Parts: sequence; C-alpha cells; structure tokens
Amino acid sequence: MFFRLLLIGLFFGLIPSAARGPLDREPTMAAVRFLQGPGDALADLDSELIGRSRQAIDMAAYVLTDRNITDALEAAAGRGVRVRLYLDPEEAGRRGDRYDPRLERLLRNPKVVARFKSPSRDSMHLKAYHVDGRWLRTGSANFSFTGAHRQDNDVMVVENRDIVTAFIGRFEQMWARADNELFHP
Repeated sequence: MFFRLLLIGLFFGLIPSAARGPLDREPTMAAVRFLQGPGDALADLDSELIGRSRQAIDMAAYVLTDRNITDALEAAAGRGVRVRLYLDPEEAGRRGDRYDPRLERLLRNPKVVARFKSPSRDSMHLKAYHVDGRWLRTGSANFSFTGAHRQDNDVMVVENRDIVTAFIGRFEQMWARADNELFHP
C-alpha cells in the first residue's frame, strides 16, 4: 500500500523533487524597501542612499544624467568613498562625442573611475548599485530626472549581504571585461 501511495504522490507531484528552476530554490530572506514612481520617493532615494556611503559604491548605469545623483556621487568621492561606474557606451549620458555636462564633470573627477561596456556587445541595461556592501538599489528606474519624475518605474533597496555580494560578484565580472573602454578626459 505504501509503495502505491508513493507512486501516486510522485505522479501528481505531491512529493517534492529537486529544484527545477530559480523559483524552486529556497527563498532568501532580506529587508526590502519597495518604491514606485513617478514621484518624490524615487527622486530622493538615490541621494539619500548614496549619502550614507562611507567605503564603496559600484554602479551599473544604463543612463546617468540626474543632477542629484551625480552630485551625490561626487560628494561621496569627496568623502573618500571609492566610486566605480560601469556604463552603457551610448545611453549613459553621451550625445555623439559629448557627454551630459553633469556626467562629464563626474567622470573627470580623479576619485571616480568609469568604464564603458564595449559597443560591440549588447546594451548594458542595469540600473543598480551597491553602497558599502550593505545595500543594493535595483529596479527599472534609470538614473535620470525622467526616470524618477515622469516614468512609471519601481525600485527596490535590498539589505542582505548574500544578495549584495552576488551583485558585487557580477559587477566585478563586467568590470574585468577585456574589451571595456576606459573614460579618458
């Protein structure tokens, strides 16, 4: 009888099997702040979070033109925070051979290091960064005025060492690509 019930259970999927996909894995517990925009919550979030930095910020940005964010990154670099930017070569704030003036000022800061993904690769579409290995900001909102104030977007700030460490690992892989382009002032 037990064997028959076991076969029926296996047939109907009542007995757990090995994980078949990402959603079958054990969930990771994390403190998550979830914000939606457009609105002030998104506009203020990045300045506040970057303002908390004391050691390191690694940012992967498809677009980086928001004055409040570039100012906050400059201020962080001024406090001695290591700031690394990994940017899409076309969308980060470049317009032809020129950059958005705020982005160019940030890129020229000697305490900020920037690399651009090779134009021969597909777009670098992330909108994420970590602060001090403690917080991960990620979501659909670009680092732009439009992304915070006009577009329907969402952003999550995740506080979990394992999740942030996974992002840092991925960032290091992107950062180390041999075909990246360095910013040359």
